[in-house]
Amino acid sequence: MARSDSAADAANPGRLKQIALTFKMTHKADKTIGFALAGVFLITFGVFLAIGFLIGHPVYLGILGFLLAFLATAIVFGRRAERAAFGQMEGQPGAAAAVLDNIGRGWTTTPAVAMNRSQDVVHRAVGKAGIVLVAEGNPNRVKSLLAAEKKKMNRIVADVPVHDVIVGTGDGQVELKKLRTTLLKYPRVLAGPQVTATNDRLRAMGDLMSNMPLPKGPMPKGMRLPKGGGKAR
Repeated sequence: MARSDSAADAANPGRLKQIALTFKMTHKADKTIGFALAGVFLITFGVFLAIGFLIGHPVYLGILGFLLAFLATAIVFGRRAERAAFGQMEGQPGAAAAVLDNIGRGWTTTPAVAMNRSQDVVHRAVGKAGIVLVAEGNPNRVKSLLAAEKKKMNRIVADVPVHDVIVGTGDGQVELKKLRTTLLKYPRVLAGPQVTATNDRLRAMGDLMSNMPLPKGPMPKGMRLPKGGGKAR
């Protein structure tokens, strides 16, 4: 029991430090975050406390209001932190790969299955919706990358639906913050064993970047491909 208590005590400072770091990073992009959170908490708590005085149960409604105010504040903080994070990632090479890595259970993602020397890149996600190719970079250049990758997918896994997405803010593109939602909206047409079989076949096929170490998340600007790595196989 003593060990578990000490472990919990050690974990709490870590959580508080993480929350503080998240708030600091969010505040850089959202200067009103502090006022917004304080407002949500005080208004929620104040409304319940006022109702409590009106019906003669200020203590009960006050406690309930405090808990709900804390919950509402946490929800607002999470959403604004997420929005700020997407805002900072928008336009960075590799940002879509970072989003795909956190899409959730049931999906297997492979970053940079195709890339050119201009750092236009195509990532791949496989799930019950089939195969989703996610491109980021210049819209005109990535179309050829997508076409070549779709052709390859149709050769290897012709019985699996292939979707394609271009991340961006232009017409026909999907904003980075909506990428996860877009993938989750695709109809589920494959069973679990079919997803596993598809991943096995694609893994056996290998990818352009299988032998190149890539950093997780956004790729650093100025990254260069080795000679001979500019075309998709």
